[in-house]
Amino acid sequence: MDKFHDWTDRARPLPDQAVDRDHLLTNATLYWLTGTGASSAHLYYEARLTPAGPRSRSRVPTGIAVFPTDPNVRRAADREHTVVRWAEYDRGGHFAALEAPDVLVNDVRAFFHALR
Repeated sequence: MDKFHDWTDRARPLPDQAVDRDHLLTNATLYWLTGTGASSAHLYYEARLTPAGPRSRSRVPTGIAVFPTDPNVRRAADREHTVVRWAEYDRGGHFAALEAPDVLVNDVRAFFHALR
């Protein structure tokens, strides 16, 4: 729950003002009952251990949607990916699918529409 507090839209003081309380409880319950909280965080642990350095550039078209709580990673994204769509939004957060699903769905649709 602390990650919901830290990573949801800062315009909303409490996580349950950004994400429906039932979604929060369901999410926490699934991690608790299945004992998967640690394994879900393992990606972040591995990322910290990965040496920073030049990576090969991906030629796959990439779309990036940046929400208020996400860091601006434009330089790294441009260096490592072929960014064909970059969009910044003023609402939503790290959990955009729960916080601003309409914004995220429209962004995904716009990305794939442009690839045609």
